[in-house]
Amino acid sequence: MICALGSAVCYGTASVFQAVAARAAEPGTGSGVDPALLLRAVRQWRYVVGLALDGLGFVLQIVALRALPIYAVGAALAASLAVTAVVAARVLRARLAPAEWGAVAAVCGGLAMLGLASGAEGHGTPPPALRWSLLAAAVAIPVLGAAAGRLPGRARAPVLGLGAGLGFGVVEVAVRLIDATNPLDPANPALYALPLGGAGAFLLLTSALQRGSVTTATAGLVLGETVAPALVGVVWLGDRTRGGLEWLAVTGFVVAVSGALALARFGEAPGEAERSGE
Repeated sequence: MICALGSAVCYGTASVFQAVAARAAEPGTGSGVDPALLLRAVRQWRYVVGLALDGLGFVLQIVALRALPIYAVGAALAASLAVTAVVAARVLRARLAPAEWGAVAAVCGGLAMLGLASGAEGHGTPPPALRWSLLAAAVAIPVLGAAAGRLPGRARAPVLGLGAGLGFGVVEVAVRLIDATNPLDPANPALYALPLGGAGAFLLLTSALQRGSVTTATAGLVLGETVAPALVGVVWLGDRTRGGLEWLAVTGFVVAVSGALALARFGEAPGEAERSGE
């Protein structure tokens, strides 16, 4: 759990550094997915620092995923929202309204409830189709980003963040589906889903950070990388809640979703707000 919380600190801080670099990069096509944006952003030293923090966070996350249920790790990683908000308020001079702070607290509190309700790591045998479905999901992530580019400005950043979260969720599940005794098995689709999901997630997240509120984009990110992987862990990998705490898990889910929706409503970037009022 210490590794999971350390990973949250790395991810939350990295999001702000990457947001600064992405916004400083030259604007591109304006679509939901702009592959050249990564090349422009990586020229910024802040983006490189963010990548280094992401790398460290990923290592800590793998350690946590090998010892805890997926939903417990996801709940701990939800703390990256609070880290992002605090760092953004200082580095980006972002003025978060009380409603935004309340939404951040709701997301973190709801996902913390999921963490408290977690039981032991599951050891279920997943169906072979799950590995192929995971690979298909990794391929679909950039397609989701392209569709997000057609959305109105206020909705674009949270949807891109959600797509990025689903990509990172693919990585979380892939880590559990890769056999530790034979991690480089070429016949395992999860081996290919892991880098594809991670690369697509980085692409969508960078676009989201350039086009909207960093806190809103990160809210979608945390929601996507927490809820879907948790369901996979419970349904197919044998992850369970502690006895009698199913109600707490359901309550945490509702509170987390409500908080994320509130962030999508109140976390609008100033530039987008001006255009929407024209």
